[in-house]
Amino acid sequence: MAGTQMIGHMVYFTLHDNSEAAKQKLVAACNKYLTAHPGTVLFAAGTLVPDLDREVNDRGFDVALQMVFESRKAHDDYQVHTRHKQFIEENKPNWKLVRVFDANVSN
Repeated sequence: MAGTQMIGHMVYFTLHDNSEAAKQKLVAACNKYLTAHPGTVLFAAGTLVPDLDREVNDRGFDVALQMVFESRKAHDDYQVHTRHKQFIEENKPNWKLVRVFDANVSN
């Protein structure tokens, strides 16, 4: 993918119930519904690292999702995919705040 314009899609979830079980449930849902979409170059989902707390660290989230898509089209297709919509429907009730950062990225 060298030299290709890709889209980075970073999502940070703050949960109403931010117990360890609830955080792991959301990570598992990310893995179930959001992996292996066509055009995905990178997928990662996990929880806040508790001991990385320098003053520059944003600690206002419980679960992070990072994806890179090979193109804008791959990103846009992902957004309307049935599995993505199912993920939102099943997990949204526990979302207190969702922040989405989309960026043009290259390698």
